[in-house]
Amino acid sequence: MKLSTKGRYGVMAMFDLALHYGQGPISLKSVAQRQGISEHYLEQLMGVLRKAGYVKSIRGAQGGYTLTRDPAQITVGEIVRIMEGPIAPVDCLLAASKNNEYCNRAQTCVTRGVWAKVRDSITAVVDSITLADLCKEDQIKE
Repeated sequence: MKLSTKGRYGVMAMFDLALHYGQGPISLKSVAQRQGISEHYLEQLMGVLRKAGYVKSIRGAQGGYTLTRDPAQITVGEIVRIMEGPIAPVDCLLAASKNNEYCNRAQTCVTRGVWAKVRDSITAVVDSITLADLCKEDQIKE
């Protein structure tokens, strides 16, 4: 499974907002500069995150974006799923029913179990890491 820039940059933007959590609205321009992301692209990402309820925007000269929840309550996995969709290395894992629209052999396929384990492992890792964890890790690196 390979994450697109949408997923990676979404996590980076949320991490930046987490670093400044409680300091008021953070401008897109400052996030874009610190994270090396195009401001225009960041605008699109923030729109997705706002619609999902993870950030709120404040208009005006001192406006910007803030997280809607404490960084300790937001996992990397949540952000990845918002930005990328379900975590699944193969399409046949997207449908759980016997009438799998992605593969007519899904119920008898031996390798499907391997891909399910890969999905479950990735999910376990990204769901165990919060934005607060990333902030702590960043402080250690300084």
